[in-house]
Order: sequence, then C-alpha cells, then structure tokens
Amino acid sequence: MSRSVLSRKEKERVIRRLLIQAPPGEFVNAFDDLCLLIRDEKLMHHQGECAGHQHCQKYSVPLCIDGNPVLLSHHNVVGDYRFFDYQSKLSFKFDLLQNQLKDIQSHGIIRNETEYLRNVVLCALKLYVNDHYPTGNCNVLRKSVKNKEFLIACIEDHSYETRDCWNGLWKSKWIFQINPFLTQVTGRIFVQAHFFRAVNLHIEISKDLKESLEVVNQAQLALNFARLVEEQENIFQAAVLEELQELSNEALRKILRRDLPVTRTLIDWQRILSDLNLVMYPKLGYVIYSRSVLCNWII
Repeated sequence: MSRSVLSRKEKERVIRRLLIQAPPGEFVNAFDDLCLLIRDEKLMHHQGECAGHQHCQKYSVPLCIDGNPVLLSHHNVVGDYRFFDYQSKLSFKFDLLQNQLKDIQSHGIIRNETEYLRNVVLCALKLYVNDHYPTGNCNVLRKSVKNKEFLIACIEDHSYETRDCWNGLWKSKWIFQINPFLTQVTGRIFVQAHFFRAVNLHIEISKDLKESLEVVNQAQLALNFARLVEEQENIFQAAVLEELQELSNEALRKILRRDLPVTRTLIDWQRILSDLNLVMYPKLGYVIYSRSVLCNWII
C-alpha cells in the first residue's frame, strides 16, 4: 500500500494549521508533540514563530513590561512580527516558545487629548478588573482610522492547569470612537475551555454587543464605560452558567437513560446526578463561575 508524501509547502500548511488550533495555554505542548512527528528542526522553528505570533493575537497572551501588564493583540501589531506597548512606549518581538521578549526598541507616541483619555479609561478599567478577576489583566490601546480616533479596551484572565488536564480562558474586547456627545461601544466576550481527562472536550462561547454611551467629560466617560463593561459581562456570565447547568442536566439524564439490572434496591438518582456533576464539571468555572473568586466550575 503506497503512502503519499507531502510536499514542503503542504507540510508547512498542515503544521501552521495544527499549531494555530492549539487551545489557550497549550501552544508549546502542541509544538513539542509536532516536533516528535516532523523531525525537521528548521521547519518547525520557522512555522512555530509564525503560528506563535498569530496565537498571541488570537488569545490576548499577557506579558509584563516594567511592572505593567501588556496584552498582545492584532491592535498593537506594528509589522515584522513586532508588538507595541503604549505604557512603556516600547516595540518588541515575543518568542512564545521561549516565553521571551526580543529586539526591544523605543517607539514614540503622539501625546494629545486622546492619549490622556486613554490613561483615564485604563485607570477606571483596572479598578473593575481588580474587583472581578483574581489574576486578570487589561490594556487600553488607541488607534486612528481615517482621521478618526478609537480606543480599544482588552481584558483577559485565564487558568492553565495542565497537570489537572484542563485549561480555561476569559477575554473581552471593547471599541469606541472619541465623539463629542454620544459614542457607540462595540464589544465581544469570549470564553474557551479545554478538558482532556478521559475525554477531549472543548467549549467555546462568545457574544457580540453594541451599546451607546453618553459622553459628558473624560472622567465620566471612563466611569460609565467601566460600568457598562461590568454590567454586560455580569449578564453574559449569568446566562452562560444557566445554559451550562441545563446542558449538564440534560446530558447526564441521557447517559443514565439505559437498561439497568433489577436489584430490588432503591436508587438515589439525585445523589448520582450530583456525583456525576462533580466529576464531569469541576473546572471551567475558574473562568466563568465567579469572576471575583474567578473560576472553579465549568467543565
């Protein structure tokens, strides 16, 4: 039986696709496993660098520069695999495989009213994140598109417990334009969990939002924005927990709906359901259940 041999371009495409599909917190594990299969160090290093750059943007990988958290995203990419941090005013490359900053350079910014507002919004957002996430990170970026100024606020928190066979991520992104009286906030909340003990279970949940925000002054805008984020994320959290509870009850009942031997003993179905819930759904709540005590329930 003949086996088709992949060309180099096909190998690159397959490797990159597999690495990009790696769940949050598992990129290095996926890379190491592929290295054992491919046995081409040069090819893997190049594809690992390209895919790692995309992975950082997709999952808002957090870094710490000069004591300040930085979230990597496509909004602070400045080309040539480089990212830019508004707080430290540095641009850099990030090697995800070695978890290391490289080629750090200074990068100036224009100081104007929008930059001042960015700092005010960041302060308000930090207060919210500190109250609701145990190890959360946030960034506020600014971007100019066709002479229009935008602020982009990013939030991230995660728990990667590879030894316990689960990983979970919560992240959100909020964008609004700097307008005089009223602005529209566009948001997206995203949750992903991976449970791989005995089964390989992936959960991805997201929601897109659009809300209006009144602009009075900079301080009031920052406070109203933080309240808006808190309200929408709380609503999303409650809805996800309710849906997961309904899903778990329905799935467990289907599992138990089968022929059982006659034992002439009373079966405590409620206790069995409770025990199975504890076994099957112990973890992802680290990302959803209580973001103030963030996270100990979902999968």
